[in-house]
Amino acid sequence: MFLISWMLNSAYLLLLCAASPLLCYRSLRYGKYRSGWSQKLFGRTPIRTSARACVWFHAVSVGEVIQLGKVIEQFRGLRPGCDIWISTTTSTGYTVARKKFSDHHVCYFPLDFSWATRNAIARIRPDAIVLVELELWPNFILQAARARLPVALINGRVSDNSYRGYQWIRPLVRLLLRRLSLIAVQNQQYAERLIDLGADANQIQITGSIKFDQVETNRENPASRQLQLLLGLQENEQVLVVGSTQAPEEALALDCYQKLKQQFQSLRLILVPRHQERFDEVANLVVSRGLPLRRRSECEHRQADHPDSCSAQSETPVILLDTLGELVACWGLADIAFVGGSLSSRGGQNMIEPSGYGAAVVFGPHTHNFRDVVQLLLSHNAATVVADSDQLDSCVRRFLEDPESARRVGQLAQQLVLKQQGATATTSRLIDQMLADHAPPPATRAA
Repeated sequence: MFLISWMLNSAYLLLLCAASPLLCYRSLRYGKYRSGWSQKLFGRTPIRTSARACVWFHAVSVGEVIQLGKVIEQFRGLRPGCDIWISTTTSTGYTVARKKFSDHHVCYFPLDFSWATRNAIARIRPDAIVLVELELWPNFILQAARARLPVALINGRVSDNSYRGYQWIRPLVRLLLRRLSLIAVQNQQYAERLIDLGADANQIQITGSIKFDQVETNRENPASRQLQLLLGLQENEQVLVVGSTQAPEEALALDCYQKLKQQFQSLRLILVPRHQERFDEVANLVVSRGLPLRRRSECEHRQADHPDSCSAQSETPVILLDTLGELVACWGLADIAFVGGSLSSRGGQNMIEPSGYGAAVVFGPHTHNFRDVVQLLLSHNAATVVADSDQLDSCVRRFLEDPESARRVGQLAQQLVLKQQGATATTSRLIDQMLADHAPPPATRAA
């Protein structure tokens, strides 16, 4: 074990040195990677002083943080006196976690150096650790095993790319998987892949995807209605939300909007870039085309002094959602929803959320990160794939010309989402059972 940790530490240090110029550039240019370095590099998380049982949940970024919401809520119903700690890797995930879990402890996840992981575990003193999706950090898992802590992997998935990559390091992956006490996966295919990579079949439970349980299906929810008022949207307008985008998807959406706006006066466009460092870039792109722009962040500031200022522009503006954690509510405003990362090489983003609201969901061909969800939607004619900008234009035009067709597609998607729900309750019970099975004696906890 010591040799493995030493080799990993050496490899990580070399990678960190090689990447440091890029990290410095992005830090100076975009403001990334500036916070939490004491916790990340040295594991100097806040020290837990409570003697109560504690579960440490780790979610990489915003998407996984949001997934944890109902899991933690239901788990707290089973264990009301349990301390909850939530860690995240990215600054955006940390910001959202602090907002979403204000009554729990939030920290940064340590980088996978042996000293950082050891210190973090010693300072938090969890009774169990829960990792969302497939976070197999070797030093962290090995340190947890040395501390005899049960570790669960929930909502597990193994994409095609991950599966191929893990096959090259199968002995290490097998070592890590065998250190897990519970592996809760989304479907049978992922279970078979993990077993092939070395997991013990007795560790694995097929629960379905908790992503379906996080989905809001009521368009009249307070967050969506409040956002509608802030953005100045009217009930009779047809809203196209283009969310979780990467370049050049914003440009393609603007092309589509400009082609169709003259014919469809009620059309409104909301752009939601995937990464916050691109907010200004996308704002400049809109303005460079001579289009009026409304930024969500500016509406929030103006409303305090001038409640009607964000809806008082003479021309209909393009809306830029440049705040964190509001895309979920924004999908509830969409009649047509284009899910980004799918006309680029990203591999797609979460199309379950707009489906839950009953929007007519559209995405590009590159959706391998959500292959099972895409197959489910397409097999029931509940979504539309567009290969390029021309097909995007045609698809949006068709839905604008025939709103009833858009509603039918959206209703099919919503019904599918509702049928898939239930994984969260199962997952919460499994975590509770794992904690019970590995509970230390009272005298040990007091010590």
